[in-house]
Amino acid sequence: MVRAARTAKAAQAEQASGRAEAAAARPRARTAEAEGGRAGARLAPGARVRGARASGSGSGSGPESGHGEQPQGPLRRAGLGARLPRRRTLVLALALALPLGGFGTWVLYGSPWLRAESLSVDGTRALTRSEVTHAAAVPLGEPLISVDKGAVRQRVRAALPRVREVVAERDWPHGITVTVTERRPELVMENAGKYVEVDAEGVRFATDDKPPKGVPLLAVEPKKEAAERYFSARRLRKEAARVATSLPDAVQDATRLVRVRSYDDITVELTEDRTVRWGSAERGKAKAAALTALLKAAKDATHFDVTVPSAPAASGG
Repeated sequence: MVRAARTAKAAQAEQASGRAEAAAARPRARTAEAEGGRAGARLAPGARVRGARASGSGSGSGPESGHGEQPQGPLRRAGLGARLPRRRTLVLALALALPLGGFGTWVLYGSPWLRAESLSVDGTRALTRSEVTHAAAVPLGEPLISVDKGAVRQRVRAALPRVREVVAERDWPHGITVTVTERRPELVMENAGKYVEVDAEGVRFATDDKPPKGVPLLAVEPKKEAAERYFSARRLRKEAARVATSLPDAVQDATRLVRVRSYDDITVELTEDRTVRWGSAERGKAKAAALTALLKAAKDATHFDVTVPSAPAASGG
């Protein structure tokens, strides 16, 4: 009996001790929970606390599983739906472009609506329109788009040396327009009773039975040791034309002949047996001004020298 009573008292003492320990543990647990809550509040939004995975299902399929977010359900279907209309639009555009492109090609090359049916010529002076038309040889009846404008220009220039420039254009829906710029004679050379016209570039481009009115003659008499060795005949003709175009207007009307012996030995012969030693074609404006002053100051002179325009000279009379 005595042993049983002692055993009961020991059990009661152990229970009382356990209740005291439990009562003491409850405040500590509440303190730990409060501290954990404050620590969680200090974490940045969206941050994960270590061990969160342990509290989850463990499948790794959640938004915080660390494998990145994947569009699911309606979002994924919406992205696919956005791509499908663009593809349909592209297919529709191609389906429309093919027949339209084919129709446009047929209109330009196969239809009777856009054919070359006429040729118009502009800019002629000495030439006739029929001469230019014949030289152009435009293939009438062919598709207008297929007419080679470059070939038309080449044919006109090859057949008509008088033409300096030529422009060929399509005049939709049925025409071709050819505009020419003719060379103008600045000098004329006599050859076996014929007269060869020379333009400002020294090009001989036409032969006539009579000299053009108001155009001076050109005599090229090169010194072999000076002129022909370094300058071609065309270059000498060009220098003579430069002199002719530099003469004052009053002197041009009185000019009868431009004589060229070398690049820097050009003489102009005027009416009333007057001569002007011009030299080279350089400094044409200054020489023209000097000659004008000499003609006024020495009206009875027959020889003028403007090779050095700053020191012109007159003699004779």
